[in-house]
Amino acid sequence: MNLNIEIIFWSLILLVFYTYIGYGIVLYILIIFKRRFGKRQTFHKIFEPNVTLVIPCYNEEEYIMDKALDSLSLDYPKSKLNILFITDGSTDKSLEILGKVDGVEVIHEDKRGGKAAAENRAMKFVKTPIVIFCDANTMLNKQCVREIVKHYQNDSVGGVSGEKRISMESQSNVSGAGEGMYWKYESLLKRLDSELYSVVGAAGELISFRSHLVEDLEEDTILDDFVQSLRICEKGYKIVYEPKAYAVETGSENVTEELKRKIRIAAGGWQAIFRLRSLLNPFNNVILTFQYISHRVLRWSITAFSLPIILVLNILLVLQNVGGAYFALFVAQLLFYSMALVGWAFEARKVRVKMLFIPYYFTIMNYAVFAGALRWINGSQKSMWEKASRMKKVEKA
Repeated sequence: MNLNIEIIFWSLILLVFYTYIGYGIVLYILIIFKRRFGKRQTFHKIFEPNVTLVIPCYNEEEYIMDKALDSLSLDYPKSKLNILFITDGSTDKSLEILGKVDGVEVIHEDKRGGKAAAENRAMKFVKTPIVIFCDANTMLNKQCVREIVKHYQNDSVGGVSGEKRISMESQSNVSGAGEGMYWKYESLLKRLDSELYSVVGAAGELISFRSHLVEDLEEDTILDDFVQSLRICEKGYKIVYEPKAYAVETGSENVTEELKRKIRIAAGGWQAIFRLRSLLNPFNNVILTFQYISHRVLRWSITAFSLPIILVLNILLVLQNVGGAYFALFVAQLLFYSMALVGWAFEARKVRVKMLFIPYYFTIMNYAVFAGALRWINGSQKSMWEKASRMKKVEKA
């Protein structure tokens, strides 16, 4: 009996380690070998295809003027960059504000159908070979369009993902700091994924595609950009990661707002796993399947559910006096979750202790997987995004 419990316990420990740390190590080792035998991509210095920048927005009046001016200031030929805002369903002054800005196109209807529906509709107005999507509350670096489009000189590239960055001034609280640290690590993994073969899913803060590859998504799609990018991978194309093209946004105003966002992402992750079933078949593309399962599926499914099981099994092994190592592991887990609990109490009182950021953020991130799974099962997660409140100021990129 003890042996069986020990085998399950250590198997789950290894699973958690692999999901959050080991996969990155394995990726790095594989890339070392690839660098020895592969050749690096070279680019022509001047490559300026026509591009449409699409900015879906819903009641973004506090950001919309800054976003329009930021988009107009991008370093790309004005005659080759179309800027398209879609404000469907907005009831604030976004449409009125954009009407005063020369050089941008706006499409609007009173009906709100969610981001997937808005992007489906926006694509009817895109006549350029490349389309870039970004969020209204982000600021882009001036060179981002050039850094993105250079990759389309490679015919195997179907999409290019930019980097998401959390502004420095918003990393003073748990949610902002946790999100900032998460995205720094996530950006590293995306770079490695891209170098090995392909990014497995992209965030909507800054993502581009070959326009002819973009397909209409089901309007109830929760993670529209993630699903769109992987459906392009299903067609045999790669999604490249370009860190020199980046979008800056502020962190969530507090942990409650960040948890709202994480639960939605987790629910969308479960939805995506079932809609992208072909990617689970290694006979279609063994490298892509390896990346997709390791980087995405495990996080959104069995790894999060393993954490409470590990704690329960650890308690059983301690009670059975199997060995001192299990007691030490139990104390370590108890300390980790206690730090998360203290972090929660401190956050509620607006007390910032940086050493508590990681255990607290890690714990709420995995709690979100449970809550997201429940929402997906009972169908309570809507595709229309209930915006998380963010800190007000957005740094210029």
